[in-house]
Amino acid sequence: MHNLNENYGVGIMGLGTVGLGTATILKRNEKILSIRKGGKIELIRVLEKQTEKARADLSALGFEPDIVTDDFGLFLATPGLDIVVELMGGTGVAKDFILRALQAKKSVVTANKDLMAIHGKELLTAAEENQVDLYFEASVAGGIPIIKVLKNDLIANNIQSIMGIVNGTTNYILTRMYDEHGNFNDVLKEAQALGYAEADPTADVGGFDAARKVAILASIAYNSRVTLDDVYVEGIEKISNHDIEAARKLGFVIKLLGIAKEENGEIEVRVHPVMIGTKHPLASVSDTFNAVFVTGDAVGETMFYGRGAGDLPTGSAVVSDICAVVEDIKHGVLATQGCTCYMQKPIRKQEDFVSKFYLRLKVKDSPGVLAAISKILGDHGVSIASLVQENGNHEDASLIMVTHKVKEGKFIKAKEELMESPVVYGIDNIIRVEVY
Repeated sequence: MHNLNENYGVGIMGLGTVGLGTATILKRNEKILSIRKGGKIELIRVLEKQTEKARADLSALGFEPDIVTDDFGLFLATPGLDIVVELMGGTGVAKDFILRALQAKKSVVTANKDLMAIHGKELLTAAEENQVDLYFEASVAGGIPIIKVLKNDLIANNIQSIMGIVNGTTNYILTRMYDEHGNFNDVLKEAQALGYAEADPTADVGGFDAARKVAILASIAYNSRVTLDDVYVEGIEKISNHDIEAARKLGFVIKLLGIAKEENGEIEVRVHPVMIGTKHPLASVSDTFNAVFVTGDAVGETMFYGRGAGDLPTGSAVVSDICAVVEDIKHGVLATQGCTCYMQKPIRKQEDFVSKFYLRLKVKDSPGVLAAISKILGDHGVSIASLVQENGNHEDASLIMVTHKVKEGKFIKAKEELMESPVVYGIDNIIRVEVY
């Protein structure tokens, strides 16, 4: 066990954007961290393939360049290494290195959402078996504290629901489409030029990045393992200016939301575009900002807001976890924050989700069409809450409607019958609706 005023050695694997941000914070705030934690937290080793660049970057921050190596064996054998920080990304080499670090009795901090969403249980079990810590606050929502909040600060609550904007790229695109009337493809190119979106944006715009994060949050909130494969996913690729404007007229904004809830012992996890009322706290979260809206049975509604990505915001969460490990080392209480998934709750199927729906149809412009559509919907238990018809070209018209709450299974059957109807030329889009 460490005593006050001892050093705590940190090693970073991967000196990319977040790795360099973490190193910057450790150097910039070295004195205040030492005072707060009662000992010096020191970056003593960096594992990085691009050694020359890493040495130059670290030298510019005031570190000794010889702390860089590209040899994992040398990295792990560094004298005085207490905490390994994994910022490499991916699920292959990163998983192997983390397991080897845990087996070497090193506590680990990671920002790897892919790894934790897919292999979290295995890694947390390995940490517990080796009596060391594994912290992963930075894996969800960057600099926003949410994992420790769910594990500790809201422990008195049954979490009724989590709704989160947890992907900055999609939030930026949807914000620009709403504020500037830009179309999806143009705004996506702009996001790529600004570095907000990858050259291959599929993980972001397809909803998969958000799905990984929601799987992690749901696992913690409901004490049951939720993996990426359990999450129902839709992206924002089909959102058009027509939908944005229709939402505006109806008093909604469109956001890509990750949603997790538990009802009747079943966990519901989904990621998809949602129309939410303009008075909802999440509606005003714009650009690349993230927010997580949590409702607990005791605390009520809470929202956690901030930068969901970036070097220093994410580095802030990483350093917070480093400090948590230091505290555990100091007091001899390692491995007390292990896997919290001690229950096995079933995952709700899509057909059992309950939602309101926005439905935009291209229909035949003739008498009796509305009655025919209403009958199809009614036959499947779908009732219309509001309806707007936009004139077309004397042959077709655009019909926009919002339904009352209905089980998705019933809605899907109604949609399938609508697609077969001779009065319906096409379904342009379907978006779920949440009213606050």
